[in-house]
Amino acid sequence: MDQDSTLFPLRKTQDSENDTQVWNWAKNAPLGDHKNLCRPESEAELQLLVARHTGKIRVLGSRLSAGRMLSINQPDDMLLDLSALSGLLNSTDDTITFAGATPLHQVYATLTEMGRMLGSSPGVISMQTLAGALATGTHGQGLNQSSLADEVISFRLVLADGSIAEYNHTQPEFGAIQVALGALGVVTAVTLKTHPSRIYTCFKQATDATTLAHDLYQWNENFALSKAWWFVDEEKLHVWSAREATPEEENHYRLNYGDVVKQEGSNNTLNHTIEQTLEQMHQDTQVQGKGGKQFKTVTRFKDFTDLTGDIYQIFCRGIAVPQINVEIGIPLARAAEVIGKIKRWYAENHPHMHYPIILRCTGPSSAWLSPASQQATCFFGFVVYYADDGSLSEDGLHFLREVEKLLAQEGGRPHWGKYYTPSLYQWREIYPQWDAFRAVRTALDPGHKFSNDYLTALLD
Repeated sequence: MDQDSTLFPLRKTQDSENDTQVWNWAKNAPLGDHKNLCRPESEAELQLLVARHTGKIRVLGSRLSAGRMLSINQPDDMLLDLSALSGLLNSTDDTITFAGATPLHQVYATLTEMGRMLGSSPGVISMQTLAGALATGTHGQGLNQSSLADEVISFRLVLADGSIAEYNHTQPEFGAIQVALGALGVVTAVTLKTHPSRIYTCFKQATDATTLAHDLYQWNENFALSKAWWFVDEEKLHVWSAREATPEEENHYRLNYGDVVKQEGSNNTLNHTIEQTLEQMHQDTQVQGKGGKQFKTVTRFKDFTDLTGDIYQIFCRGIAVPQINVEIGIPLARAAEVIGKIKRWYAENHPHMHYPIILRCTGPSSAWLSPASQQATCFFGFVVYYADDGSLSEDGLHFLREVEKLLAQEGGRPHWGKYYTPSLYQWREIYPQWDAFRAVRTALDPGHKFSNDYLTALLD
């Protein structure tokens, strides 16, 4: 098997009655055999399973991550389905505690009902489990916040010997627990800080990308939340910038029974660019006509309008579609330089652009292995969607390979739950706490029970 087929696997499109494999959500990687799957009904049952098991253990979560992160490799390894350990456990005036396997959409819905919100902006996909989103460094956008892990007050874990341990920010190893790649233990409960819910108005614009290196900083400095899609072929941008709603805007929202308020009138200035992108995506995915969900991710940019709503209504709007998604965090201070290098590289090579580059910035994270650890960060996101037959555009993958090389050379840190080429990164150089994390891992899991071949190669 060549490197590309390992990093960018084809997708299984036909189900078979004889298939005994558990697959990840995208169905591009088998995770293990169904006979290795265990579904504890309680934390106590989970403790017994973990304590008695002698092989490796991986937790499935929502199975959205690249398969290599989740898979088991030996006949005596175990896959854990924790879907029974889900839901609200406790709340106070300014905290809330959920079971680790609670889907993010349930977390957000519960908070909304309580008139509360987290201090972090949400990621776009809400089908992730809370523990899985934390383990991989899931983040949103906005310089006054960072990853979801930075909102955690305490974790409750089942350790390798089956014992229970709780960790909070006063303990020296807390930074390791925040983003742990599932390598330290099984997270069964998470307590998060909450704040009174705020309503935002999101202003959308289509703009020229010639001054992107300067404008990116302005959007992030002037607005609480900002996100952009860079159509490099057309040198255009679609930008969302949100601030807290005025009293009048919030009142209009309340009178609309808490549904998103769309401002009157729409902007069609990006429609031509969207049509060009859709044409390329249709060619790459071999889908004719309007196609599937992958096309909705860009058609929503046609005839766009400003919105007023809560943070989850506006920003948690992702459409889960099987894809190869590469996202690399670059120190924000160097974002302008990197944008310039991407522009020069594009002008010299004219690579195939399958989808716009997604730009999101966050403040620094306290998590040792967060891609935003200790520095404000600009995340560059790249997507190639699967064709209906499970294949991937070779031109699109060529672009991913080359742009990741460029960003890795600039000190980039990859998103753990997405796709990346490990050999491109010098982990100790880009993560100052790399060896400190490994030491915590050895202390909590001396036999490296919560591992697999991939994590062993990465961490050992």
